Amino acid sequence: MLRQAVAADLDHIEEGYQEHFLHEREHGAFTVFQEGVYPTIEDAKRALLAGALFVCEEGDILAGSIIADTRQPDEYGEINWPSRAADEKVMVIHLVIVRPGMAGKGIGSSLVNYALEIAKQRSCEAVRLDTGSQNIPAVSLYRKLGFELAGTTSMKVGGLIAHDRHLFFEKRLYYNAKSSAGASAR
Repeated sequence: MLRQAVAADLDHIEEGYQEHFLHEREHGAFTVFQEGVYPTIEDAKRALLAGALFVCEEGDILAGSIIADTRQPDEYGEINWPSRAADEKVMVIHLVIVRPGMAGKGIGSSLVNYALEIAKQRSCEAVRLDTGSQNIPAVSLYRKLGFELAGTTSMKVGGLIAHDRHLFFEKRLYYNAKSSAGASAR
């Protein structure tokens, strides 16, 4: 089940972050995330308070979480975005985390698709996100879901972790002119 996060989810979200860090220590890292730096429980709390934190439950397990809002990091201003959408018409996916034990079950796709639906409900014209070029699973997922590569530049991930080969993706949202803003994309 996909839904907006509540305060009671925070401990489970933090457990997911810790499982991610442990998995990357033991099996190699695709992300540039750093334990104690980004992502942290404080990032999740800020997103919760802003109404930007969403979760995916599988049975009684909180399988993953996503942070999505309209706040674009400074580096997004350096990218020549295909949509040219006004800032207030853009949703940004900041963080997608799937518990390692739940990987390969479509949780990441479900979370991103949920964010796309929220963006449509809010009449956004585009959804943007970024990831490191070394994060092959994320790059593959975003391309599979129809995101287009818009550019590459350096970025401070989470505003803190410098990364030189960062990829920026965008998916334009299209609506039937006669339907409501929450209509499905063509």
